Amino acid sequence: MSKPTFLNQLAQEVLKSNSNTLSELTIVLPNKRAKVFLLEELKLLVLNNVFAPEIISIEEFIQEVSGIRSVDSVELLFEFYEVYLSITDKDKQESFENFANWAKTLLQDFNEIDRYLLEPNKILKYLEDIKEIEHWSVDVDKRTSLIEKHMLFWKKLPEYYHSLYQYLVNKGIGYQGLIYREAVENLNHFSENNNDKHFVFAGFNALNQAEEKIIQHLLALDLAKVYWDIDETLLNDTFHDAGYFQRKFKSEWIYYKTHPYEWISNDFKTEKNIHVIATSKAIGQAKIVGSIVEKQLEKGNLQNMALVLGEESLLLPMLYSLPANVDALNITMGFSSKNNPAQLLLTKLFKLHTNALTRNPSAYVMYYKDVLDVLTHPLVEPYVNANELVSIINKSNYSFITHKKLVELYSKENQLFSLLFQKWDNDSVTVLEKIAQILLKIKSNLDYETEEEKITNAFVYSIFKVINKMISYFSKHPSINDLKTLQAIYKQVIDVAEVSFEGEPLSGLQIMGVLESRVLDFETVIITSVNEGKFPAGKSTNSFIPYDVKLQYGLPTYKEKDAIYTYHFYHLLQRATNVYLIYNSDSQGFDAGEKSRFITQLEIEKQPNHNLTFQYYNPDVANIAHQLITIPKTESVMTRLHEIATKGFSPSSLTTYIRNPIQFYFQRVLHISETDEVEENIAVNTLGTIIHGTLEELYKPTIGRLLTKEDIKMCISKIDDEVLNQFKEVYKEGEIKKGRNLLAFEVAKRNVLNFLKTELEALENGDEIQIISLETTYERVLTDARLPFPVLIKGNVDRIELRNRRIRIVDYKTGKVDKNNVILKDWNGLSNDIKNDKIIQVLAYAFMYEEQTKGQEMEAGIISFKNLKSGFLPFQFKQDKDVVATISGEIMENYLEQIVILLQKILNKDVPFEEKIN
Repeated sequence: MSKPTFLNQLAQEVLKSNSNTLSELTIVLPNKRAKVFLLEELKLLVLNNVFAPEIISIEEFIQEVSGIRSVDSVELLFEFYEVYLSITDKDKQESFENFANWAKTLLQDFNEIDRYLLEPNKILKYLEDIKEIEHWSVDVDKRTSLIEKHMLFWKKLPEYYHSLYQYLVNKGIGYQGLIYREAVENLNHFSENNNDKHFVFAGFNALNQAEEKIIQHLLALDLAKVYWDIDETLLNDTFHDAGYFQRKFKSEWIYYKTHPYEWISNDFKTEKNIHVIATSKAIGQAKIVGSIVEKQLEKGNLQNMALVLGEESLLLPMLYSLPANVDALNITMGFSSKNNPAQLLLTKLFKLHTNALTRNPSAYVMYYKDVLDVLTHPLVEPYVNANELVSIINKSNYSFITHKKLVELYSKENQLFSLLFQKWDNDSVTVLEKIAQILLKIKSNLDYETEEEKITNAFVYSIFKVINKMISYFSKHPSINDLKTLQAIYKQVIDVAEVSFEGEPLSGLQIMGVLESRVLDFETVIITSVNEGKFPAGKSTNSFIPYDVKLQYGLPTYKEKDAIYTYHFYHLLQRATNVYLIYNSDSQGFDAGEKSRFITQLEIEKQPNHNLTFQYYNPDVANIAHQLITIPKTESVMTRLHEIATKGFSPSSLTTYIRNPIQFYFQRVLHISETDEVEENIAVNTLGTIIHGTLEELYKPTIGRLLTKEDIKMCISKIDDEVLNQFKEVYKEGEIKKGRNLLAFEVAKRNVLNFLKTELEALENGDEIQIISLETTYERVLTDARLPFPVLIKGNVDRIELRNRRIRIVDYKTGKVDKNNVILKDWNGLSNDIKNDKIIQVLAYAFMYEEQTKGQEMEAGIISFKNLKSGFLPFQFKQDKDVVATISGEIMENYLEQIVILLQKILNKDVPFEEKIN
């Protein structure tokens, strides 16, 4: 880097001022990351072997001063609950889940009160008084129990604070604010015991009251030095938020009345190329970053280049967008455990077992989707070999499956399967131990030879650590023992858990979040998501303390938060030469964005040496949204078509070709059928199959003889049983006793009943009905000189009857069909329009049965269960005012002419299958 970095200056200063006492020096930095870079700078400057100074973060330093160990947020919540139970009457105690809802916010407020060294009684009493004022209009005697409970909560805040504080101090643990307050209390003792040491505080910006007091105390005793990193342009501008804190320290600290304010640099005004790039969505930003990195690689290496993600969720798309030849990479931020494959498996397990326990703890009924989600998970599927079980669940249509049934269906001995599906109970520690066993078993299945499995192992291990930590929490706190609470706590822990990346911390491209960039300087900086609400972050008021109270007592508000983000932003630009600011320009939609005020500020306060450019990138949109598929007919395709012609073209396959030739190609030529899946809600085609099957079984005993009214009445009496039998036959183990399926069951019964009523009415009106066949397959060869070979037309006819000495071919339809759907006015183009599909089908049935009519008149049509009032809808040919319903030789001849034209297209080698969009 052409300009010396802040850490390089610091290393030089440290060696110059402490060359003989380096090992007695402690350097305190804002974060741990900067330590590696500072040590590297020292290494480059030191000529001889020396002991390095102690380099620690501010959090580590404060813990050292206070002598108290920091605890994480979840452990703190558990400890607070123990305190809460000890000071609350048993009849007023809340469950842990309800307690956690308000305790998290309260702990944040306690933390702020302590970090800023405020008098807790004063501020917490203030909150109580505010609530009293809010309810001033309600007489004390008329207050409801809800108001009383609400007021009691605010009255007890001081007691909650002091009890928790004392409890934690006695145990030697604490939250950040408590540790800061104790550090201030212990400051004299610490400085007396460490008067032979020297401390250097470097690279800080915003400090809380406790930090200010500690640093000023050490400065006054001449035990410390402070090196700030602020540019004079930002410091001297009284309205600029980047210098907000530093101006305050410079003017208010007594130390700076007699000492110089170090260091004030003058780098921001130097020449910089700032490229502001607007693009659409997160993926657009990732793609642009990839192209910038690629161009940088062409110029040289990626040393002194940083990619700062304003939004950490961009990490994965960003990694996928980087060029393949990026050889060195260091990711400071961790990968969120939310998307960790092992975590996703545990989420599915929690869902499966908690739902099973809620439904019926003894029968342990599991939902099929939950079971399949676990069985098909990539960490499970290769090791349990449950393909057969998955197939059985799908084919048998199990919507819900008991634990006993699941074990019966899976006959193999498999430890992982047993661990995954063993019953859970409400004991949290037992459940966690079972989960730990599952993770250990998965770990033992992994192979360490491949890079992929090494990464998987890292993911599994990170979740295993989380589970172990939770076992420790719940073992120490037996009063919190509930599966619902366990799940809620697990979600909270996972939200903050991360998997660390391995990388080269000092070489190549550095990828980091905003806070990780503190103290570091880079020549080329790319910042993404420079949008309002992302960079800077938006206003968030997760606090019980109102804004005006915070303002009065000096607690940080969104104003201070904005000032912190402003400093980080300008610090990234301070020593950089090339800067790329990328933001989401979409102003509408789910991920809408607005350009950050920082970009506007750079425009308005443009420095003379800043070369500011604006670019707008829009994604390339193809002119054709979807390229229609065209498949030529090869020799193998023609062979397959010949096979179909020999085995038989069904009427539905002919209409499929008319609807979409590609669909015909996939289904009939390639035999690609839909995969077996559990039909959770009865589909229309399944309902149709059930009604067809019911009518077939009811009418079977009457085939070949005249129907009587008694026959129909007998059929009506059997409807319930037969519909149930058909449901079991078709829907297998599917649930039909509740929900949509129960409604479908009732609809099926009603449709059959209504149909039988029309039949009874016809008989009462004197119709003579004799059923010839039900659900019978018929076939007939179509031979024509224009076809390359004879074609068999073959299909299943729902019903053929002799009604009033006339052959009637009936096709049942569960959907709605109108009279117009079976009326034809012109034969030309019959096979070009899918609207004619009903006509093509019923005439195909007539063609197949024609030879067996023995000279009797024949009609063919449809009975629509959604249009039963229209009765039988016969095919009719209408020309002018003449309507022909009887299928004569002339009608059949005209029909076959059109079918031959259709078959010519299907069987012509030179006519490819072309996709249609209807």
